[in-house]
Amino acid sequence: MKTIFAFISFVLFIQSSYSQGTKELTLKEIWASPTFRPEYIFGIASMKDGIHYSTLSTNEGGLKIEKHGYATSQKVADILVASEVKLPNGATLEFDDYVFNEDETMILVATESEPIYRYSTRSRYVVIDLKSKKATYLSAGKQQYAGFSPNGKHVAFVKENNLFIKDLSSEKETQVTTDGLSNNIINGASDWVYEEEFALKEAFFWSPDNSKVAFLRFDESKVKEFSMNTYGELYPGVYKFKYPKAGEDNSSVSLKVYDLPTNKTITMEVGNDMNQYLPRVKWTYSGAELSVVRLNRHQNHLELLLCNPLNGEVKTLLEEKCETYIDINDNLTFLKDGKRFIWSSELGGFNHLYLYGMDGKKINAISSGNMDVTEFYGVDEKKGLVYFQSAAPTPMDRSIYVSNLNGKSQKVLIKGTGHHAPEFSKTFDYFVLSKSSANTPVSFEMYGGDGKLIRTLESNEKLKSTLSGYATAPKEFFNFTTSAQIVLNGWMIKPPNFDAKKKYPVFMTVYGGPGHNTVENQWEGANYLWYQMLAQKGYIVVSVDNRGTQYRGEAFKKSTYKQLGKLETEDQIEAAKYLAGLTYVDGSRIGIQGWSYGGYMSSLCITKGADLFKMAIAVAPVTNWRYYDNIYTERFMQTPKENASGYDENSPINHVARLKGKYLLIHGTADDNVHFQNSAEMVTALVKANKQFDVFYYPDKNHGIYGGNTRLHLYTLMTDYILKNL
Repeated sequence: MKTIFAFISFVLFIQSSYSQGTKELTLKEIWASPTFRPEYIFGIASMKDGIHYSTLSTNEGGLKIEKHGYATSQKVADILVASEVKLPNGATLEFDDYVFNEDETMILVATESEPIYRYSTRSRYVVIDLKSKKATYLSAGKQQYAGFSPNGKHVAFVKENNLFIKDLSSEKETQVTTDGLSNNIINGASDWVYEEEFALKEAFFWSPDNSKVAFLRFDESKVKEFSMNTYGELYPGVYKFKYPKAGEDNSSVSLKVYDLPTNKTITMEVGNDMNQYLPRVKWTYSGAELSVVRLNRHQNHLELLLCNPLNGEVKTLLEEKCETYIDINDNLTFLKDGKRFIWSSELGGFNHLYLYGMDGKKINAISSGNMDVTEFYGVDEKKGLVYFQSAAPTPMDRSIYVSNLNGKSQKVLIKGTGHHAPEFSKTFDYFVLSKSSANTPVSFEMYGGDGKLIRTLESNEKLKSTLSGYATAPKEFFNFTTSAQIVLNGWMIKPPNFDAKKKYPVFMTVYGGPGHNTVENQWEGANYLWYQMLAQKGYIVVSVDNRGTQYRGEAFKKSTYKQLGKLETEDQIEAAKYLAGLTYVDGSRIGIQGWSYGGYMSSLCITKGADLFKMAIAVAPVTNWRYYDNIYTERFMQTPKENASGYDENSPINHVARLKGKYLLIHGTADDNVHFQNSAEMVTALVKANKQFDVFYYPDKNHGIYGGNTRLHLYTLMTDYILKNL
């Protein structure tokens, strides 16, 4: 009872203390103006000495890389002023990211970048000598993933699907591979599905002693091709790329090591079976061995292998098996003593960090508690301290922790409601903290390594002042218990000047899929403001995290295994029923909207929950899991051959006959992730069932549907639809 009373008291407090103006929000202000744009501190990177950091500035004087002291936060010097650098072609230097070489005498920047897929780009890389300000193009044409060797004397990069190495002193360029071919062979970069689902883009790895480069080779020759039409020209073009759908062939992936002194390449004996994955590669601290994570196709059997880079021989260091699936992360860290490493796993019920010996035996847990570790920031080996973030004190919050390597002294470094994310110095003596909450924009603060505040760097008071002039209401957190006795978390925004004696329509927003929660105590920016605008127009806006979402332990997250969409939809329907039962809700006017997995969910809700939902908007939805990629889909569903009912019973195209309410389907025709095919097939199914609906497509727009006026147009379209039909 004390917990419930404290929660209610907190809600009443934020309601009574919330500053409320009178102005109404507009879509143009939200999506096409800088009115509500927060100030950020960009490009923060600890410098080698651990007492200074560099950051990108676009203030007076144009684009600059500045050097600041952690202790004072004051600028010490301008490291690079873009206007002082002349590119070989005479163009002005423009970039949004940079990397130093080992002694911080040179930087590498990407210019003229163009997207390849959702995360990957192709750029003209420029090497800049910071003393002379001389800028040199790395190579002819454009490259991918250029990166300095550990000693800063070489740069490796990928060009036209081949791996290259450039010696910066001699200017000699060595082509390591020669068989690269578009839509066939890729060396040193990943294929589409590894990039999208394993977050692996760059696929080459320097050894610590600079003598070797390990790299993955993708043979896509047996992967089926997917094509998309492109518009804007007299004759539409066709873009083709390899996309393995559920149950279909993957790339054959092999791991190789190139030795610079001998100019020879050795293949590691990890196999190249199309039914296995190699999603992570990392050298041990000494570089004597190369580790690789190997997963089976079901992604429920993981092996951490150690490879001998001299002869390719392999041995198993660690092995995990699971009844459902195992998520991949970047937490593996080999310690300098060569005897131990840090590993994370959720097989104990929650995701935690563990210390292992190089014999593969677990020594002890580093983190503990009924909370998931959400980020691992690193280890200070001199002090024996490990820094990490956890979903605490509630699944909606993020706190920062520090623990001894022996796990015997875990303590909170930064605690409190809201989201906290630090950027540590190399020595862990300082960190820059970005923090926000559901109703408070992001701010940046400087802390000492002991967790004591030094000063505020950016509070975004101007934005807070601007917001105070608008009629808004706080985002309030709540929970309820379903008929299956499952407690679900949600948030709610009520209209300004809310009157509990009135009846209000409800607009629900949903994602609902693995890996992404919407019920977060974190500033949502433009989406938050759009929800506030809808609340101003008389809607209660709600979001609920269903079963299958994260940060409540392994069992809650993996409960949807082999039946994606079933329990999630049941929970969203339960949420609608709960809301309809509130005295101030008009239960006949409940709508729902979602994007991507959320579009899949809104499509299921308007069909399976046809008697509860009056309206639904689906943006870029999956409508049949058979159309989606195999790494993501099979992780949760196995293959269509093994689990046909799981695929078909919860695919929206098979439930269109139930549709009663208003349904708006939106998609970009150049969506390389959730293909436009999903919406085309949904239209076919709706027409076959003789169901009326609304549809809108954005030519040549990808999964993000943005660029120019696109976002303003999209949100105007959705807002008008809500006002008309809900």
